Parts: sequence; C-alpha cells; structure tokens
Amino acid sequence: MKIAVVDYGMGNLRSVAKALEHVAPEAQVIVTAEPAQLDAADRVVVPGQGALHDCMREFLARGLRDAVERASRSKPFLGVCVGMQMLFDHGEEGDTAGLGLIGGEVPKFSSAMTAGDGSHLKVPHMGWNEVEALRAHPLFDGIAPNARFYFVHSFYCAPRDAADAVARTHYGIAFTSAVARDNIFATQFHPEKSAAAGLQLLANFVRWKP
Repeated sequence: MKIAVVDYGMGNLRSVAKALEHVAPEAQVIVTAEPAQLDAADRVVVPGQGALHDCMREFLARGLRDAVERASRSKPFLGVCVGMQMLFDHGEEGDTAGLGLIGGEVPKFSSAMTAGDGSHLKVPHMGWNEVEALRAHPLFDGIAPNARFYFVHSFYCAPRDAADAVARTHYGIAFTSAVARDNIFATQFHPEKSAAAGLQLLANFVRWKP
C-alpha cells in the first residue's frame, strides 16, 4: 500500500507521515508534491496548519489542485486541520476561495465567546477537547465516545449540508470537528498529536474501504 501525504510547503507534514508509518509499518508513506505520485497512491492525506489563505496560495502555486480533486473522487482521502478547511467553498480568513469539495463556509470564532461560567474563551481554540460522533463511521471504530483530541485553530468549518458533519465539539459554540462524505473524511483536530485516540483514527483510515 502507498500512502501519499501532500506536500505544499505548509504544515506538519513529517509528523503526519511518522504517525502513519507507526500505525502502518507495512505501507510505503511518501511526502510528495508530484501529481503523478498522488495519482499512483492508494490513499491520500492533506495535512495543514497555519493561515488558510497562505496554504491555498502555496497549494495552487504547486499545481496540486487537479490531482487532489481526482484523489477526492477516487480513493480514501483524509484532510487534517487546514486540510479540512481547504475542502470548503470559502474561508473568512483572507476572503479565501477553497476547493469547493464540501459545501459551506469557514468562519472565525467570535472573540466574545464565553464558557458556561461566563469567562471569556481564548481564540485560538488550543488544546484537548472532546469530539462527539454524530453517527457511526469506520474511522471512529475502537475510539471511546467523546474521546479527547488535540486542536489548534481560530476558524471552524460550517458545512451547508448537515449530513456532511460526522462529529462536533463544544467551544463557546457547537462546531463541526469532522466531516465525512463517501471516500472523504476530514478533521479539524490533529490526530497525529492526539495520542492513542488519534493513532487509532489513523489506523482506521489505513484499513478503511469506502
């Protein structure tokens, strides 16, 4: 099996690759910006961290759009953090057009958000938080209900079709923390930084047959 981690010069590419190597030692994990290698891969992962507009600029400058869109239609596909936000139509950050693979917007958390005790919540949302599955999905197999995953983000995804949301998390508001459609699965949290639960999700992705 060949797993391609898309290299567009942004994000935590190596830590994602190392986590995949850990859960799938028999697989060939490559970090690549070559469309031909993405086409040849059995599974594709688009990681990311940082600003959406910077990530999209670098992604498009490297000519990766067509190959990633082909992968999103034809093979198991995982987006992580900004790699999830890029799938949407539009991001508020930098007034950025996304890939339009999932309908919806990527707005910013309000600086006026408060916790249950009335205290103001910090933006970015950073640290461990519970992820509530909204429906069963193979990538959640073996993961406890409301398991905690690691987040670092100031913007969140708001899918137009509620059926695309597969998990949610509460931080001032209830926001979509994972989406799933056909062979696409994407998370706002970082599974590669989320200890046992994150490694289980990546192992499930390696075995997933959508």
